[in-house]
Amino acid sequence: MTQPTAASATPPNASPAPSLALGYAAALGTVAIWAGFILISRLGGKTGLTGWDIVALRLGTASLILLPFSLKLPEGTWRSPRLWTLALVGGLAFLVFAYAGFKLAPAAHGGILIPGMQPFLITALAWGLLGTRPTRQRVLCLLPIALGVACVAFPVISGLGHGPSTLMGDLLLLSASIAWAIYSVLVKKWVHDPWLLTRFVALASTAVYLPIYLLWLPKGLDQVPTSMLLLQALYQGIGPTIVAMVLFLKAVSILGAERTGALVALVPVLAGLGAVPLLDEPLTPWLVAGLALVSGGAWLASRPARPARH
Repeated sequence: MTQPTAASATPPNASPAPSLALGYAAALGTVAIWAGFILISRLGGKTGLTGWDIVALRLGTASLILLPFSLKLPEGTWRSPRLWTLALVGGLAFLVFAYAGFKLAPAAHGGILIPGMQPFLITALAWGLLGTRPTRQRVLCLLPIALGVACVAFPVISGLGHGPSTLMGDLLLLSASIAWAIYSVLVKKWVHDPWLLTRFVALASTAVYLPIYLLWLPKGLDQVPTSMLLLQALYQGIGPTIVAMVLFLKAVSILGAERTGALVALVPVLAGLGAVPLLDEPLTPWLVAGLALVSGGAWLASRPARPARH
């Protein structure tokens, strides 16, 4: 191989710059889509749509888009108990709990209890399911997340909050967060191809859910304008389900999991702040404290561990 001459050699700092820029763009795109998922889910929750409707719109749209890419899945895919477990937990359980929760609780609570709680829950589940004991540094980083959730929970439990209680909605959102954390830990344990997993989770969840929805579950599709149906179907089915997955994996491949995770900690803040002008939801001092603590804790938990000092 011919070595480049001094005149044609690329400066040492020239090639990483575009890659880093692409990585940060992918990470910030992921953050924007996930924050949008929270806001648009809550927007749908404030309409006549049921949570069951939004699950059906999301899964149906995603499956229609992914089906042409899924006609020749690897042999044995549809018989895999592990893949079915991932679909039922990370697909159906997460979506049903999340959209039911957004009918009863504000968007800022969703930002704290779903993406904000992930470092905390994943650490606990990884310890219980994988035997991965957290370091002292990581435990200390998770304390702000616990305090932030307490800031949100205290007004609800004590009755200091204004308006109707959001306790049931918060419990549903927390259940969705637990389902997603279990899914994340099992994905790490079982190691499946991300593109295969994206397609199978959407298609398998749809195959199980849509017949049940069409036959037995309550519907409110005729209670909202067509524009709302299109918004929920296209955004939910394309944004978080497909585009965010591609962007997230791209960001991780360039920036690494720690740096990407630190940027994802912006999701609760963006969702909480965006809910004020877009959804006319109040931002109380307790909620501001919770958003700051959860986002700060998630950022600290996503940083790489310090090397041991000798």
